[in-house]
Amino acid sequence: MAKTATPYQPQLLDPHSAEPQSVNPKNGRSFKLAELYQLLDCQTVEVIRLTSELILIVDEEGKFRNPAYLNLLATYLWHQHQPAARGVDSIVGRAILCHDKQFR
Repeated sequence: MAKTATPYQPQLLDPHSAEPQSVNPKNGRSFKLAELYQLLDCQTVEVIRLTSELILIVDEEGKFRNPAYLNLLATYLWHQHQPAARGVDSIVGRAILCHDKQFR
């Protein structure tokens, strides 16, 4: 069976860094929950759809951490693609931007 390639390089968006960081699934195709928990330093993830193909994977419980760090880049991307979220909610903690086929 041929491997399905996507034109997207997954990016880790860290609230402590101004630059996204390239990341890759361990199996070369799609992230598994255990590696997402490690990359995001969390125990529960939430998927936020940006477009028909792009998603943000975030720490579902990030707002309950102390301290909680606002992720400006992830929040900006979310608000650009989903204007209804503007002024209503924000993303806290690490996030991964990837193609929806890269999370199974």
